[in-house]
Amino acid sequence: MKKPDQLEKLYLQDLELRKNWYSPVADAYNKVRPRYSQEIINRTIELAELTPESKILELGCGPGNATVSYAQLGCSLSCLEPSQEACKFARQNCAAYPNVEIKQTTFEEWQLEPGKFKAVLAATSFHWMNPNIAYAKSAETLEKNGSLILLWNMTPQPNYEVYKTLHEVYQIHAPSSARYEDSTTQVKIVKSLGEKAIDSGYFQDLVTDHILCQVTYSIDNYLLLLNTLSPYLKLEASIRNALFAGLREKIEQHYGGSIEITYVSAFQVAKKV
Repeated sequence: MKKPDQLEKLYLQDLELRKNWYSPVADAYNKVRPRYSQEIINRTIELAELTPESKILELGCGPGNATVSYAQLGCSLSCLEPSQEACKFARQNCAAYPNVEIKQTTFEEWQLEPGKFKAVLAATSFHWMNPNIAYAKSAETLEKNGSLILLWNMTPQPNYEVYKTLHEVYQIHAPSSARYEDSTTQVKIVKSLGEKAIDSGYFQDLVTDHILCQVTYSIDNYLLLLNTLSPYLKLEASIRNALFAGLREKIEQHYGGSIEITYVSAFQVAKKV
C-alpha cells in the first residue's frame, strides 16, 4: 500500500485507469488476497451498531472479500465496484445472499442517495477515491448517526531475514519494488489514514484498532499475491517475469517452496458529524 504522502498522486490519475487497475488480476485477487478476520468484522459491527435491518453502501467491493461477512449478518448491501471482472467474482461469492446488490460503477460516478445508509464500508479501497468527493459524499449518503467503516489489510511482508535474502533478486531485476514495511510502520500508516477522515470535517469519534496476521503461502500463491499489488502491476511484463523467476528460485532453494508473510489488519469506525 502507498504511504499517505504518496497517495495524492493516485487521485490525479485518469478515472478510467483507476477503475480498471485490478481488472487484469481479478482472478488472482479473488484467490489469494487475505480476507478480513472475523474479530475485525465483529468490532466494526458493534461500533457501527449494525443490525440485520441495516443498509450498507460498500465502496470498491472487489470480489467481495469483506462483503460476505456483512451479508451473513443479514444486512442489505449495495456494493459499488468499477471493474467488470471483479463484479463477476463478487456476484459469484455473494450468490447465496439475495440482500447483496453489485453495481458496476465508481463512487464518484454513482448517483447519490441522501440519508439512505446506516454505514458506508470501504475495505482497502478508500485511498483510491478522490478525497474531495469521497468524504462529503459518504457523509451525505449516511443517515443520522451513521458510520464510516474503513478496513485495511496492509501490504503482506515476509520476516526481515527472509526479505534480505529476497532483496538480492529485487536489486537485480526491480530495485524500485524492493520496499519493506515493518508492523510499526504499517500501524502508523493506518493511523494517518483514519486521521484523514476526521480532518475532512465530516466525521468524528474515531475508533481504530488492529491485529497482526500471519499466513503461509505456497510459492505459486505468493507470486500470485504479489501480482495483485500495485508496485508489481506497474512493472513491464518482462521485468516482472524475470523478478518472479528469481524469487521462485530463492524461495525453493532456501524455504522449501513456501513462505510465511505477516501484515497488519485494521479497522476504523467514525460517526457522521
